[in-house]
Amino acid sequence: MTLALTNARIVLPEGVVDSVALRVDGDRIVEVADRPALGDTALDLGGRWLVPGFVDTHVHGGGGESFQSGEAEAVRRAVAHHRLRGSTTVVASLVSRPVGEMVESVARLRELVTDGVVAGVHLEGPFLSEGRCGAHDPALLRDPDPELVRQLLDAGRGAVRMVTIAPERAGGIAAVRAVIAAGAVAAVGHTDATYAVTREAIGAGATVATHLFNGMAPLHHREPGPVLALLDDERVTVELIHDHEHLNPAVVRHVFAVAGGRTSLVSDAISAAGLSDGDYLLGGLGVVVRDGAARLAEGGVLAGSTVDVHRAFVNAVRDGIAIADAVASAASTPARALGLDHVGCLTPGFAADVLVLDDDLEIVAVMKDGGWLGDAPQRF
Repeated sequence: MTLALTNARIVLPEGVVDSVALRVDGDRIVEVADRPALGDTALDLGGRWLVPGFVDTHVHGGGGESFQSGEAEAVRRAVAHHRLRGSTTVVASLVSRPVGEMVESVARLRELVTDGVVAGVHLEGPFLSEGRCGAHDPALLRDPDPELVRQLLDAGRGAVRMVTIAPERAGGIAAVRAVIAAGAVAAVGHTDATYAVTREAIGAGATVATHLFNGMAPLHHREPGPVLALLDDERVTVELIHDHEHLNPAVVRHVFAVAGGRTSLVSDAISAAGLSDGDYLLGGLGVVVRDGAARLAEGGVLAGSTVDVHRAFVNAVRDGIAIADAVASAASTPARALGLDHVGCLTPGFAADVLVLDDDLEIVAVMKDGGWLGDAPQRF
C-alpha cells in the first residue's frame, strides 16, 4: 500500500514546496503530487520539514565502532548509529594502515557493500603527504606505485568508491588516472601540492577535495597551493567538516558562495561519534576527546570529528546557509560526487530515504528504504 506523507515543508531539488504529498511505495518514492491518491495511507506531518536522507561520503565510524577492521557486526553498528542520526547512506572511510591490513579491510568491506550496508569504501591513505598527515601515522604513508594502487583497488572488486591522493608524491598524477580507470573517484587531500600540481591532478581527472583546507597547504598570495585550485574549479566537489572545530563559519559561508552546489558536508566522524569524552583509537593512534573535539593524544592535531552530517547541516543553516542549499550539500551533492544513483533527492524513482525534521531542524523520524527506523511511528 502506498504511503503519502502530507502537510510538510518538502525540500525538493527545485526548492522548498508546501501543500504537496510525497508518495512512497515499497522502498521507492513514486510521486510528488498535489494530494494523496485514492487508497493511499496518509500520514500528516504537522507542518514539519521533509528532506532526503543524508549521504556521508567521508566517515570512519561511530557509536563506539570503527570501519577500519571491516568486521561485519562492528560496521553494522556504526552504520546504524549514523542512520538513526540522518545519514541513510554511508561510505566507509579507512585511514592509513599497513598495506596488507588495508587490503584485508577492503576485502571484508566489499561484502558489506554487496549487502547494501555501506555504499562503498573510501581509502583516505596511504598515499598522503607526511607534512600534511593530520591523524594518519606518517610512518605508514607511501608513494602510490602502480602495483600498490592496483592491489588495493582489486581487493574491493568495484567496492572502492574513492581514493584520496597527495598528487605531489612520486607517481601521484599517474595514480589519479589509475583510480579513475578503475571506476573510482580520485580525491586530492592531505597534500602539500602546489597550485600547478593540483591543477594537473584535476586535469588528470581528480574531482573531489578531501575536507577542503584541513590537511592542506594553506592559501598564500604568491603560491595559492591546493585550496584555490580546488575551490575555483567547476569540476571539483569540495568537502567541508562543519563541526565548529575544523572551520570558521565565515569560511564555510565563503565556500558556499563560491562553490555553491559543489559543496559537500561530511562528518569525518570516528568511533567516538555519539559517545562521551574519553580516550579512543583511530587507526592505531591514540585520540583524546574533550568537549566533543577529537585530537591526537600526542601533538593535539584534530583527529576527525565526533559529529554527524545532520549536525553539520544544522550548523550550516544556523550560520547563514539557505536550507535548500544546506540540504543539497548534505544529500544530493555528495551522492552525485561519488556516483551514488537514486539516493540524496526526494525524486520519483529514488530510494525512499527520508528525514522528518522539526522547526529547529532536529530529527523527528528517519525512513530508510521505505521503512521507519527505531520508534519513529510513535512520534507523529
